[in-house]
Amino acid sequence: MAAASGAKTLFIAATRQHVGKTSVSMGLVQGLKRRLAAPGAVAFGKPVGQQHLVADGIRVDKDVQVVKEYFGLPCDYKDMSPVLVPRGYTKEFIDGVHTEQAQADAIMASSEALSRDADVVIMEGTGHTGVGSIVQMNNARVAGLLGAEMILIANGGLGSAFDELELNRCMCKEYGVKIRGVVINKVLPDRVDMIREYFEKLLKRWDVPLLGVVPDEPFLGKPSLYDFERLFDVSLLAGAKYRLRHYRPMDIHLAAHGLNRFLEVIQKAPMRPVYVTHASRCDITLAFLNHVERESRAGNDFGGALILCGLPEGEGIPNQYTLEAIQEHNQEGYVNAPVFYIPKRSWEVITALNDYVPKLNIVDRARCKVAAEHYEQYLDFDQILS
Repeated sequence: MAAASGAKTLFIAATRQHVGKTSVSMGLVQGLKRRLAAPGAVAFGKPVGQQHLVADGIRVDKDVQVVKEYFGLPCDYKDMSPVLVPRGYTKEFIDGVHTEQAQADAIMASSEALSRDADVVIMEGTGHTGVGSIVQMNNARVAGLLGAEMILIANGGLGSAFDELELNRCMCKEYGVKIRGVVINKVLPDRVDMIREYFEKLLKRWDVPLLGVVPDEPFLGKPSLYDFERLFDVSLLAGAKYRLRHYRPMDIHLAAHGLNRFLEVIQKAPMRPVYVTHASRCDITLAFLNHVERESRAGNDFGGALILCGLPEGEGIPNQYTLEAIQEHNQEGYVNAPVFYIPKRSWEVITALNDYVPKLNIVDRARCKVAAEHYEQYLDFDQILS
């Protein structure tokens, strides 16, 4: 359908999860919009999605919302996210509730609609090229249906990245999908030149161009307090105005020691630490609140946050005195230090935070802006559009 309309369709896939497909897509869309002046010249879709939300009254993949709303694309949501695979869908597919043909028809119809007025359509996949095989719609097959050329993304070094790319190249070959090029993402800055030199040599084996080597951007790996709210399905008890403040994962600490030791630690803390402690630790809570106010009076932007946790029984929730102290510091005239209560064990919270990978969302436009601008500058648009 894309070919018939005259639009160029590019399918974005990766070697595995969390490699940076949406970030690359953001850079692509921004760069293409700069280079293709006509309104609506760039369209975006995600043929098969998993994690979804409701936008304009319909369920759509979460990444579709980010790209559409950030760039103000005129595409209709119904065309941008034709097939969703929520929990339970795979069993329903096996049982015959959903069919391969119905999925293919929906994907092709959406592609035709997106391609109608566009010069370039960016289609983002889900995970590696084999994801979706259980419902007979893996990324390589979808790209083949659409007549799309694939851009493959891999992370990091040489050996492992090339090995993973080879596996995905074989999937593309199986479905007759041309690889438009490769992007190597999240590269250590001091290795960019080396990675570029050797990948250009390696990719000559496949007669495939290197479309970009993107250095790691640490800001994109920093979760915000809004991310914490979504991760644990809670709201800030205080400090809601700071929910889009970002924190380094390395600055998240468990505060399980005595008060004197905590006071020593917090006085030497870097900017924007996050402390996780049990909800019964009224002493640590008060010490944290007082330290935030003291730093503010001294003209320092301490920017720390506190997470109280514990199972909602017995002493697992903050007592009334602690809650009143938190609310008092949340009033006008105070710093309004961010404080959470998360009804989980401390180790569960720490584990979840350590495992968490921040994702783009339309609420956090600062992160979207950084992603779009950072990735655009490292992509070879002459090669992409050739």
